[in-house]
Amino acid sequence: MEEYYIPTSDSETEFTEKRSRFIGHVAHVTTEEAARDFIQSMKKRYHDARHNCWCYLIREEGVVRYSDDGEPQGTAGQPMLNVFVKENITDVVCVVTRYFGGILLGAGGLVRAYTRSAKDALDEAGISAVRRWTAFDVPCSYNLFARLQQETEGMSGIVTDTEYGADVTLKVLLPEERAEDYIARIIDITAGTVHPVQTGTEEKPVPLS
Repeated sequence: MEEYYIPTSDSETEFTEKRSRFIGHVAHVTTEEAARDFIQSMKKRYHDARHNCWCYLIREEGVVRYSDDGEPQGTAGQPMLNVFVKENITDVVCVVTRYFGGILLGAGGLVRAYTRSAKDALDEAGISAVRRWTAFDVPCSYNLFARLQQETEGMSGIVTDTEYGADVTLKVLLPEERAEDYIARIIDITAGTVHPVQTGTEEKPVPLS
């Protein structure tokens, strides 16, 4: 399967720019209906705000939408959307609420503020890669632990857990297409003393560090 990226969790962030409050929300959604429901819930929650600008991208439905919600055209929804397009994030909805503080920001100021709010909310939510992973148990001695962790990450793998006993066992997920190379690499650098044991495959989102 082709790898894609989604928000790890829902988030809320806030900052003030020239007395205007910008409140950013990001959520993971998989349908346009869910995105619309989220937007409506934010509009209800912040019903007294001047603007509730939004955007969303839905992978399976191939839908991309955005709204400036009363801000000058091109100063809110599109800049917000650009944040997620640049990071290749999909299945996401973002709402940025603005409480007007009485000072005009100008078109450039609005673009910067809405971009920042969307980016702050995405950073807070985190990013997960969705793909097919091969799972391994990698038993090793304590003196090899740091080296194997480094090698795993160097091959785009993720250490999901560590079990400690007489030896250490790393629980590892590797991109499916790199599994065989990973086994060969670990055997090579440990002179055959460590053999990763494949425990299965799974398609799931895994947070990126």
